[in-house]
Amino acid sequence: QVQLVESGGESVQAGGSLRLSCVASGLTYAPYYLGWFRQAPGKEREGVAAIASDFRPVYADSVKDRFTLSLHNAKTTLYLQMNNLKPEDTGMYYCAARHHGGYVLADYEYNYWGQGTQVTVSS
Repeated sequence: QVQLVESGGESVQAGGSLRLSCVASGLTYAPYYLGWFRQAPGKEREGVAAIASDFRPVYADSVKDRFTLSLHNAKTTLYLQMNNLKPEDTGMYYCAARHHGGYVLADYEYNYWGQGTQVTVSS
């Protein structure tokens, strides 16, 4: 059974930093690639950052130069370091996994989803 468990979400002030973690298990069918998405209240889910099929990170324009993705522990743990947080970064952050390439920041490409971790940034 595939499990994606997120942690690290908190309430912080604008300009602050957080590190989100995603631990993946049960992904026995390779290859697989992990990514982060977020959903703000009243808005659609959007891709934040993800690992492409060449294992390089891909970032949404809104988070470039502020967020950093890193993959550890034999590709089972995905971290999202978020710096200089802004109120518009507020939302539920989800970890997701996919087995194929395609547009890595599109949620329809992903096969598995975690339950999410809440990030709230106050001004």
